Amino acid sequence: MAGLHFQYWNESEIIHEGAEARVTSGLWLGIPAVLKARRKRGYRHPQLDARLTKSRISVEAKILSRLQPNNFPSPRLLELDLEAGWMVLSRINGIPIYESLINESVSEKELEMVGHTIRNLHELGFSHGDLTTHNIMIDANRKISLLDFGLSRISAELEHFGQDLQVLNECLSASHSDFDGAIEMVISGYRKASTPTITPSAESVISRFNDIRNRVRYLG
Repeated sequence: MAGLHFQYWNESEIIHEGAEARVTSGLWLGIPAVLKARRKRGYRHPQLDARLTKSRISVEAKILSRLQPNNFPSPRLLELDLEAGWMVLSRINGIPIYESLINESVSEKELEMVGHTIRNLHELGFSHGDLTTHNIMIDANRKISLLDFGLSRISAELEHFGQDLQVLNECLSASHSDFDGAIEMVISGYRKASTPTITPSAESVISRFNDIRNRVRYLG
């Protein structure tokens, strides 16, 4: 891979082979890490593809760099090559909460902690953009972390925050419909984590989420 310092990277396994990126785990300078490399899209003009790849990696890198000083539970950015289209991130322990929901091993309190974590992200001024149960991690200590900020927004607006909750709602409804009331538990945690002096308020985001949910139901 062009631009990658192979002497620093010791690959162990492939985590994900997607249309947009290839994700592998390994060691970076002895640190458990993940290498995320954007794939070239043949149907796009090469210059457009390179520009989009650079833009998405740049945004994700900026957000991760700003989350780290706030001790937000997300990967740390270890290395970056915008031109080659890859980044190295610290490895987050645990499993996607998708698996815990499938195995029915997640509690109401843990789903509330998901809402708490999302609200913390929003209060820092970022939306996630792809808040599925595959991008929410839960570790052995039942700590919640968020992954994959490639579609996130800096200085996000009320609509973006409401869309985050709606994306998660659709994911829970489609893949985890047997877990009754899951989104309500998330919303409860979101509301409890609210800081009164920060805008938009949790209540306004929840209201916008309900507007989006009703809009989707009507159009569907």
